[in-house]
Amino acid sequence: MNTVNFHGVFPYVVSPIDAAGEVDAPVLARLCDDLIQAGVHGLAPLGSTGEFAYLSWAQRRRVVEVVIEATNGRVPVIAGVASTTIVDAVAQAREFERMGCDGILAILEAYFPVADEGIYAYFKAIADAVSLPVTLYTNPNFQRSDLSLPVINRLSHVPNIRYIKDASVNTGRLLSIINLVQGRMEVFAASAHIPACVMMIGGVGWMAGPACVAPRQSVELYELCRRGDWVAAMEKQRTLWTLNQAFAKYNLAACIKGGLELQGYAVGAPLLPQAPLSPEGIEDIRRALMAIGAL
Repeated sequence: MNTVNFHGVFPYVVSPIDAAGEVDAPVLARLCDDLIQAGVHGLAPLGSTGEFAYLSWAQRRRVVEVVIEATNGRVPVIAGVASTTIVDAVAQAREFERMGCDGILAILEAYFPVADEGIYAYFKAIADAVSLPVTLYTNPNFQRSDLSLPVINRLSHVPNIRYIKDASVNTGRLLSIINLVQGRMEVFAASAHIPACVMMIGGVGWMAGPACVAPRQSVELYELCRRGDWVAAMEKQRTLWTLNQAFAKYNLAACIKGGLELQGYAVGAPLLPQAPLSPEGIEDIRRALMAIGAL
């Protein structure tokens, strides 16, 4: 089993799709290289900002392929696996392991609500299908069937389910998870949390879209937290939080892609039927990026 320990800043890499529906490999590869040069600790294609829900399987596979090639082993690649069925999720996870991913980000999509036993079975099946470390993804704002604390506790006993990325806005829930799993599983924050606060209570980093447009600043914040320099960390966190506040007003994928466009990456608009940023939104993002030195 892969024994790598994941920690730090993992940007949710965007998925640039051209007018013909093809992944724009040169743009994606350049973005990956620049993020690594900025010091990020890993890359997570097909997270929420990667718009996995709007991509075909062929597009998803190509995104992961490009990220693996561009990364070339320099940092871990944790690929998102998302489906409504166990059979399909298992097939995705096995293919990503075969392609050379370092970990799996497991996401449950649901149309009809799924009971706790079905949720447990879904995530355990993904873990059982691969030898890679698995990160559970929980986002009660967007998922019809979320991971409850009892299910998280049960899954923490599966040997290769070693991380959870929680995208709720309840930092107290993260502390409850940390207390519950007793070291069997590490916690990554989301941009919806205040990352420095999550690090203070025992988190190991964050997986988030905003790190795509502010990688250097995010890494600096992480390093301050890791050293326990909480005064300096909170000073930087207060500045970075203005970026999150701007993003909270709009569609997150539109904000990240819009910000990257402002930075010179031709990643395109969010995938339909999502709407691109309005002119007002573009100006909000421009001001937020300039305020933190990211533009």
